[in-house]
Amino acid sequence: MTIEAGQSLTGQPTTARQAGARRPLGELGRAALGRAGRAALLATGRPPVPDALEPLVQVHRRHHPQADLALLARAYRLAEASHRGQKRKSGEPYITHPLAVTMILAQLGAGTTTLVASLLHDTVEDTELTLEQVGAGFGPEVAYLVDGVTKLEKVDFGAAAEAETFRKMLVATGDDVRVMVIKLADRLHNMRTIRHMKPASQVRIAKVTRDVLIPLAERLGIQVLKAELEDIVFATLHPEEHARTRGLMAGHESEPDALLEPFARRLARQLAETGVAAEVTVRPRHCVSLHRVLIKRAAAPGRDGRPQEPQPADFGRLLVVVEENADCYAVLGELHTCWTPLPGEFKDFVAAPKFNLYQSLHTAVALDGGAVVEVLVRTRRMHEVAETGVVALGDPTPAGPAQDTDELDRTDPARPGWLSRLLEWQQETPDPDAFWSALTADLAGDREITVVTESGETLQLRAGASCVDAAYLLGEETGHRCIGARVNGRLTALSTPLQDGDVLAVLTESLPPGGGAQPSGPSPEWLAHARTPAARLAIERWLADHPARLPVVRTGPAGGQPAPPAHRAGERRAAPVVVAGRPGAQVRLARCCTPVPPDAVAGYPIRGGAVAVHRTACPAGQRLRADGRAELEVRWQPGDAPAAGHRVTLRAEALNRPRLLADLTAAISAEGVGIVSAEVEPPQELRVRHTYTVELPEPGALPALMRAMLKVSGVYDVSRPHAPEGTQTRHSGGNGGDRPAPGVRPSWGIHGRSTAFSGHRSPGGIQGTTPKPSSDQRTE
Repeated sequence: MTIEAGQSLTGQPTTARQAGARRPLGELGRAALGRAGRAALLATGRPPVPDALEPLVQVHRRHHPQADLALLARAYRLAEASHRGQKRKSGEPYITHPLAVTMILAQLGAGTTTLVASLLHDTVEDTELTLEQVGAGFGPEVAYLVDGVTKLEKVDFGAAAEAETFRKMLVATGDDVRVMVIKLADRLHNMRTIRHMKPASQVRIAKVTRDVLIPLAERLGIQVLKAELEDIVFATLHPEEHARTRGLMAGHESEPDALLEPFARRLARQLAETGVAAEVTVRPRHCVSLHRVLIKRAAAPGRDGRPQEPQPADFGRLLVVVEENADCYAVLGELHTCWTPLPGEFKDFVAAPKFNLYQSLHTAVALDGGAVVEVLVRTRRMHEVAETGVVALGDPTPAGPAQDTDELDRTDPARPGWLSRLLEWQQETPDPDAFWSALTADLAGDREITVVTESGETLQLRAGASCVDAAYLLGEETGHRCIGARVNGRLTALSTPLQDGDVLAVLTESLPPGGGAQPSGPSPEWLAHARTPAARLAIERWLADHPARLPVVRTGPAGGQPAPPAHRAGERRAAPVVVAGRPGAQVRLARCCTPVPPDAVAGYPIRGGAVAVHRTACPAGQRLRADGRAELEVRWQPGDAPAAGHRVTLRAEALNRPRLLADLTAAISAEGVGIVSAEVEPPQELRVRHTYTVELPEPGALPALMRAMLKVSGVYDVSRPHAPEGTQTRHSGGNGGDRPAPGVRPSWGIHGRSTAFSGHRSPGGIQGTTPKPSSDQRTE
């Protein structure tokens, strides 16, 4: 495939063979163009341009009728004189290379300044001409573009020269995207002549083009250039598969089109009858695009279980070009009314453009014979941008008064968001190897997604990015303080991949007022979930500055707090419970549900004449009753308490983070409560469950203890196991964590419902809720 920018769209549909016969850039009829050019120049009185520039001038004036041809001629003469005597590996004079690169840019519709810089782009690198001389002769704008694409010397940078050259180009592209446009055109011409290179050099150049240049062309939206680069790289790295795919394309073009062309005519007639002005053409796929379709066909067995053969509709798509944005949806309505649309194939890139400014409606319809045809619908302006990307936006100009634009025209000439993010993280990677690895990894994603925060902020992320990446995109401090995320209203792990259109809330650790305290920071496991270089670099930098420390667990009371009463080993613990009809019976408070006043309780006889006391909703007690054990009436003795205090089990659900265990145990001991045992389950998707058995000096200390545990950063739920169904409530998100949630009133009356608190954390802390934990099935 070769570039044919500015191709006029006719009113009649074309066949795949006609649409695919794109003339190479060098076959422009130089003799005819030369005669016409000289006659036009003599008629207008303008000074003639060099003969070698006449084809270029003709192409350039299609897009820019008032172009400064004298400036182009002067740039060409300087480039020709500077490169005189130099040869390319093909044996051609070197000046043919800048001329070919400039022709590519002219066909894309680039401005005169870009073409001047393209003619001179190798002079500073390969000749005695200096950047100062270029600036003096053509101005600082041209000098900046030439400097941006000039390679760094291997003598100065050694093996890092290529990586540092790309870094230099990217930084220059941040101020002027034309730097990268010139580089892409330069690489395209070099790839067209890659056959003159050594085989090893061909493979190396093709791989760099595949990993870096093609993704950059995609992000800049220059589709015609990207497609040709893809085909040449495909032919270089996979010659056999390329030859096989080209053979299929040639065989298809040699036969009459019995599917796409007739359907294009039918659609054109249908749109004409409805009054929609549109041009319908058959747009053939290029080699790599067809190869991808064939791979999908081979991977999807047919009804007979065998790989599917390519279908006629696989070789092309229909392109419908209309005048107005509203006409795009009118065409869509006709398509879906007259033919059967395929579910899941419709994509609206008009209302929601791609990150590279691409806009079109995509759909697929089934024809009468069962064939499926893909259709693209766009306006003329959208077509220009889809083909040539940022080049169609024109040369950068100083900010002026806002111009009237169609509200559905989402093209933005400002710096692309992906480029801004790339420039940010590249500053943090001084090492060339690390920069190159991060660059290729960042460009590996072939698309971006849009995520909206609950506060209304829009985040652009590469496909596959996780909540960790989104947290660091909001700022490095936000990322370091992140302890969880809520996606589409549901609490989720930081490792969760985000999808296009997700609504996100990043949950952060609240720091005490007055500053001075450091956030817990990221854990090494986050690196496995970070997909963007910016997030990975920030995490690695934090981990390097904060070596891992073992948590210091404090299980005693805090200073100034009374210690819980101790008891001697072997001492029988008196239970503050009376069993009706069994005075003096030995009573054991079940450890599975750890009842405390004023819980509703029931007694069950066990071996040895003792009575086990369970909370009424405890599954273990219900099993005893189901096994035929008699349920005994028991009641709490007011004012009576065991010597060692009331033992109770609490469960804390939290988002895993460093030092969580130390903070929770410190919060418990600060309430004057002793810890009997603690159990930490392995994290599941960055969530963790802590279970503590503690001894309370009095039952009234339980609510304050649960509130204190909930205030620990990362804890979103504190509950007691075996809470009665429907009555268990939780703390999880704005009441400040110091009272139950609105409408939830814990019961401490005679019926003794179980107690757990629910609410919302303060704005700096956790927000959101999670499902209730499963009940503990252990028995005494």
